[in-house]
Amino acid sequence: MNTLMLGLVAALCWGFHDICVRFLSQKTPLSACIFTVLATGLLFHVTLMALGAGFSPIPLQAVWLSIGAGVFFAIATFGLYYAFQRGPVRLVAPLIASYPILSVALASVQGANTTPLQWIAVIAIVTGVAIVAALSDSSSDEAPPKGLTILYALIAAVGFAGTFALGQHAADISNEMPSTLIARIVTVALVCVIFVSFKMPFWPGRRAFPILVLMGVADGIALLCVLTAGTLPDPQYAAVTSSMFGLLTILLAWVWLKEAMSLPQWGGCLVAFCGVGYLAL
Repeated sequence: MNTLMLGLVAALCWGFHDICVRFLSQKTPLSACIFTVLATGLLFHVTLMALGAGFSPIPLQAVWLSIGAGVFFAIATFGLYYAFQRGPVRLVAPLIASYPILSVALASVQGANTTPLQWIAVIAIVTGVAIVAALSDSSSDEAPPKGLTILYALIAAVGFAGTFALGQHAADISNEMPSTLIARIVTVALVCVIFVSFKMPFWPGRRAFPILVLMGVADGIALLCVLTAGTLPDPQYAAVTSSMFGLLTILLAWVWLKEAMSLPQWGGCLVAFCGVGYLAL
């Protein structure tokens, strides 16, 4: 499986995950949602390793990179959940999905050969998603002021870019399964420390729990896909295509939450998909 396919699988998983965040965050404590999803993702990853991949030692450099990826993933998770809780999805998803620009820029700084046309394709993807947000009519949205929402979404974008850059580098010099495990352990540990310190709840309730478990499995698959791309050529494009979760989230919001989609917004979706199509050539 190439990097673009891994990214698209991640996009599908994160699209499902994020629309559920928007739905559950209105009635379930965010701390309980975050903990359940992350803990499930960790258990899912450990199960995969126990069944097949095994537990193998990795170089010290990869350990430090994985720890850094775990810290960034915790930051990204908090930003994403708080942004989606405030909404609307049409605003939040495209902002978070802007992280490919940072991912490709970091890859270029590290020596990746990125052509002008590939940059244009990346920008087309981000621009297409941004068009959907810019043309959204929020006059009827019952949402808090957008300033803090935008800040949370941008924090999530930076967090994801850092997670993928460090996690893919760790996978490249070691093995993606144990390095991703370290990142997930660090993320869960940080989240637990914060929630215990602020006496925030861990249990989401019986009604929300099954959905959160499914979200955790989807998140586990998505993160593993993107970080596994670190062992393949052009791993940054897995991060680029995974950002299509933003469009999928918007489409799911259109279907499930009845959030409006105009014709120009559909045009923005088309522009983004054309960018992915070019990268696949």
